[in-house]
Amino acid sequence: MLEENIITFVKNELKKLQNDLNPDYSECQRDEEEVLDSEEEKQRRSSREAFLKLAVNFLRIMKQEELADCLQSSERISLHKFSLYRNEIYTFKCNLKKKFQCVFEGIAKPGTQTTLNEIYTELCITEGGTGEVNTEHEVRQIEMFSWKRNRPETTIRCEDIFKASTGRDKPIRTVLTKGVAGIGKTFLTQKFTLDWSEDKTNQDIQFIFPFPFRELNLLKDKKFSLVGLIHHFFTEIKEAGICNFKKFKVVFIFNGLDECRLPLNLHITEILTDVTESTSVDVLLTNLIRGKLLPSAHIWITTRPAAANQIPAEYIDMVTEIRGFTDPKKEEYFRKRLRDKEEANTIISHIKTSRSLHIMCHIPIFCWITATVLESLLKTKQDGGKLPKTLTEMYIHFLVVQTKLKNIKHDGEAETDPLWSPESRKMVEALGKLAFEQLQKGNLIFYESDLTECGINVREASVYSGVLTQIFKEVKGLYQDRVFCFIHLSIQEFLAALHAHLTFTNSGVNLLEEEQTVSVHVSESHFYQSAVNKALQSPNGHLDLFLRFLLGLSMPSNQELLQGLLTPTGSSSQTNQEIIQYTKNQINQNPSPEKSINLFHCLNELNDDSIVKDIQRRLNSGNLFMVNLSHAQWSALVFILLSSEKNLNFIDLKTYSASAEALLGLLPVVKICKKALGCNLTQTSCEALSSVLSATSSRLIELDMSNNNLQNSGVKRLCAGLGSPQCALQILRLSGCQITEKGCESLVSALKSNPSHLRELDLSYNHPGDSGIKLLSPVREDPRKETVMTTGLEGLMNPGLCTVMIQIISQCTITYQQPSAFPAHLPLTRLQYMWTVMLALCPSTRSFQICCTTSTLSTPHSLKPFTLGLELGFLTPISTSVLTQKTEPLRLL
Repeated sequence: MLEENIITFVKNELKKLQNDLNPDYSECQRDEEEVLDSEEEKQRRSSREAFLKLAVNFLRIMKQEELADCLQSSERISLHKFSLYRNEIYTFKCNLKKKFQCVFEGIAKPGTQTTLNEIYTELCITEGGTGEVNTEHEVRQIEMFSWKRNRPETTIRCEDIFKASTGRDKPIRTVLTKGVAGIGKTFLTQKFTLDWSEDKTNQDIQFIFPFPFRELNLLKDKKFSLVGLIHHFFTEIKEAGICNFKKFKVVFIFNGLDECRLPLNLHITEILTDVTESTSVDVLLTNLIRGKLLPSAHIWITTRPAAANQIPAEYIDMVTEIRGFTDPKKEEYFRKRLRDKEEANTIISHIKTSRSLHIMCHIPIFCWITATVLESLLKTKQDGGKLPKTLTEMYIHFLVVQTKLKNIKHDGEAETDPLWSPESRKMVEALGKLAFEQLQKGNLIFYESDLTECGINVREASVYSGVLTQIFKEVKGLYQDRVFCFIHLSIQEFLAALHAHLTFTNSGVNLLEEEQTVSVHVSESHFYQSAVNKALQSPNGHLDLFLRFLLGLSMPSNQELLQGLLTPTGSSSQTNQEIIQYTKNQINQNPSPEKSINLFHCLNELNDDSIVKDIQRRLNSGNLFMVNLSHAQWSALVFILLSSEKNLNFIDLKTYSASAEALLGLLPVVKICKKALGCNLTQTSCEALSSVLSATSSRLIELDMSNNNLQNSGVKRLCAGLGSPQCALQILRLSGCQITEKGCESLVSALKSNPSHLRELDLSYNHPGDSGIKLLSPVREDPRKETVMTTGLEGLMNPGLCTVMIQIISQCTITYQQPSAFPAHLPLTRLQYMWTVMLALCPSTRSFQICCTTSTLSTPHSLKPFTLGLELGFLTPISTSVLTQKTEPLRLL
């Protein structure tokens, strides 16, 4: 019977494949067949797909490559139709391959092309998250990625972007990929398309149509149908006469949503389902994303985080995030980029010595900038072999390299000629003005009119292609305007800082003041102090990097590097110290952790690391917990811990200070740890921890707050975060925290709001009472959760008694034994002390037995955990582990 069914199945499928390969077999016949067979087809689809693969394999063994390709490309496209389109599809793939196989890495000029396959280094792409907006400065976001580099997350490969992960039921139609500027979003989509065009991956896809939003912006006032838009961008498809894409597997790639100038409104009521009906481009894209237009198509949208919320969550099947290069991939990139192995090793070693450079190298474009600068310096042996360690030094050298390149290759000058000719100075000053004005407006892309307003000649500006990239194609009259941008936001911020510095030193005008007037009385120190104030006022850190560059430019050593462009200000060591001291004072004012960290980066640009060195010395000596730290010192400690290459999976606050102040000071570190252990915490501490639990960036999964006098009010504050949908806490220990029925109410309410994650809750040695225990019954009965509670000691055990027990007993193993007398070999005073404690724990019970093993008596004074087993009348045996301050807090085993 089984054999007959298999033979029948194979015969039927072979007949269908023959029909597919028959040019005379009409689409009408096929459609009719599919309708008649529709129910059976649903049940046998997986078997048919497996059989198709088998058939393709046998055709290739038989050297029937053409037929195999036909079947593999589409199960339901006839040979007649495939043959008709094959040449045009081949041409289309070849053109995409030609377009994406070479990259310029910021320098868009002939003679410097690099193949994408040669230079491409795998990016870290994580799956999950939401399309929520993140308006923080992108350097802050990169720093956060570096802090969470060891966080376990689902990573995916470029070619698998549309492949559903294990456990996902719904197929993936629309993917939103987030990533900061320069992180590799464009390269990623280019690699995906190139691999497809070279027949390496995703050969089940028939068409990939990449549409940069920069180019779609130029069609804002025009009308197209979906077919017309495809034909407009891809003439091969138009020439082939392909208008019906329902039979094909199609991928649309929309790169750079953050640059979109089209009025996208995903909530519009205008519905479009006809691919041949013309409308505005924004309505076209809106209906395509919503799935009203060509619902069978796959959509891939890339964006910077700040624009991610433009697409409502209901239209996104999967959100991914590009984290840039991991540490091993940074090294791989430099080894690919630099053929000289010794140079590559030198550069890799140098980057590891600088926190700022190492963090920024998560961004691929910064790796290119770094390689460009350091390779040039190593080859010319400039500056006595000294390599830049600060961002300001790196970007100054980058500007010098680009200017030299322009002078030699475009102006025909010799290497010995002066670097800063009047023309070069004028151009850099104009680029600085453009950078500053557009940064103030929040613009990253701009048009020819913007350049003209700043006195920039477009043809001359294109010479600085390593700094300013011209993005346009003069093909078939498609583009009516030219679009420009700096190769990275950091370049724009550096030039903007250079412009602010030049304006002040040349004219006395402070561009950062609301009222910009010429003043000869404003000191240089005051100018930089006003910049610090301005940056601190920015809620999202939008001027963080700008401030680093501006303060770096105040250094005489950096001004010397730009001699000829900058007029040395003659800054004295006193002025430098005033700026440093002012920055330190601002850190002591206790700004947000992110702002404090940026101020430490600013101190690094000013070549001052005194606070950091002091804390590092105390940390290394192990006596940090003995010192009352200032706000600046706490911030320095955070800076050190977050910048460390060590894996911050666990933090014990007692290591730094046994106080609530330690928690508040180290909150940014707690946020990125998996496990946190705290002591001497207060109700205010609970509020701070609540903010950590509810933060989307938090990775905390285990929190031990045992033996702290939190009480109900503290637990209530903590539960505000515990009940947040963002909270991913798995283990919460609240043993001996003076929690009563009201505290239990808060916990139950929080766990109802967010029931998914918590699997272990320790409430031993609290005061829940019968009503509290009853409230917690659903939690205790949940098979997914392990709830630990005592049944008789809850009203008697408290943090104070825990401390007494730790002081009394050093190490002891107590078992359930029958002897009624204390062992004679145990010191009487110690047993009497233990007896007193036991009576305090349960005064109504007088009968219990204690026996110490011989092994424990050898080290009676060592501060180690002990296990206590009691049989106290009405109580059932309880095994507890009371831990000293050097191990773990009290918890029930």
